[in-house]
Amino acid sequence: MAGQLRIGAHVDQADPVEEARARGADLVQFFLGDPQGYRGPEVRYVGGADALRAAAKDAGVDLYVHAPYIVNVATTNNRIRIPSRKLLQQHVDAAATIGAKGLVVHGGHVDKTDDPERGFDNWRKAVEATDLKVPVLIENTAGGGNAMTRELDRIAGVWEAISAADGSERVGFCLDTCHAHAAGLDLTTVVEALVAVVGRIDLVHCNDSRDEAGSGADRHAGLGHGRIDPDVLAGVVRAAGAPVVLETPGGPEEHRDDADFLRARL
Repeated sequence: MAGQLRIGAHVDQADPVEEARARGADLVQFFLGDPQGYRGPEVRYVGGADALRAAAKDAGVDLYVHAPYIVNVATTNNRIRIPSRKLLQQHVDAAATIGAKGLVVHGGHVDKTDDPERGFDNWRKAVEATDLKVPVLIENTAGGGNAMTRELDRIAGVWEAISAADGSERVGFCLDTCHAHAAGLDLTTVVEALVAVVGRIDLVHCNDSRDEAGSGADRHAGLGHGRIDPDVLAGVVRAAGAPVVLETPGGPEEHRDDADFLRARL
């Protein structure tokens, strides 16, 4: 499996293909625009979307886009949910133009006083309202008692709701190891538990954590430099059988080291 596993990293969006080459990576993930703003996506690659799609194909590099962090289609707050849906569609469209394999989006949250069921149903409505030209990969999150995808039961609630939506076959799951650790999930069994709920893991964000399990803190560390047992991390990747994105600190050298570190344990 180690020879077949596709591993890459989250990189700068200006030239993702060159960033992949610098890391010897099979794939890369990046933002299209501002990760903290509602302004729509932009392709900063010289030559635009068509040139990026062609360059990635020629290099044999798979592209994944991460939606802005502020996207929250689960919320009951119309001033956030409505622009979030618009932004989600814009990023789906932009990801499609560059030939991306998927768009990663956080699960979002509801307000303290809200019934979580409202958030689940808002996810269903968002899936039905979005033209899913590329797969949308919902990512588990690290903290927050009102989060939609921190705990397994909430993830199950989201999946049950969206399974009734037209287009649900284009929705997948992205497992972040740091987030799962921060949420207090058991990493030795998390893949089995998640697959029982969501069917499959489509992408793994393989990250160590600077904090203790259950802390709720989303602070990534390089592999072997945090609080997660390296063999447990490798076990998650092995069990998931999905492409891997390293969202670990540093640049090409550090990401090469992390990839080598992971492959050696597979």
